[in-house]
Amino acid sequence: MNDRPRNVLFLCTHNSARSVMAEALLNRHGGGRFRAFSAGSHPSGRINPTVAALLMRLGFDITGVRSKNWDEFAKPGAPQMDFVFTVCDDAAGEVCPVWPGQPMTAHWGFPDPSSFDGTDAEKAAFTADVFAMIERRIRIFASLPLASLSALEIKRRIDDLGRAVEPA
Repeated sequence: MNDRPRNVLFLCTHNSARSVMAEALLNRHGGGRFRAFSAGSHPSGRINPTVAALLMRLGFDITGVRSKNWDEFAKPGAPQMDFVFTVCDDAAGEVCPVWPGQPMTAHWGFPDPSSFDGTDAEKAAFTADVFAMIERRIRIFASLPLASLSALEIKRRIDDLGRAVEPA
């Protein structure tokens, strides 16, 4: 890999919560080494309002953030992806999208704030917990010394991040 920023696509089914948070976090914590994007196989057409409120409260600029179909990234002229991460929770029975092509891929499952039932305060707390889980993995990924690792070692490390057990 060369010195250009690595393009990273976060995929989820609806592109309304987890993938949007991951995109925002990597763009913030990536230190210019990454350009993050998000999309969904069946986008909901809107960002989860609890996620939008959390991101705004934490100082993220969500201007232009929208739920979009992954087809936008398969069109001619779209950025070529170096990494594609699925962030849906297959433990919850979700069908995660599969990305064709040559980017390095891994599955990082997280619970879905959009499917959580509870009061507004409970939804906000659950969303904040999922955000913290995603942020931990993003920070570790962003700190990897990609230039000094072989492709096989990078793949092992991103797969290991997907198997990481989050604290209760």
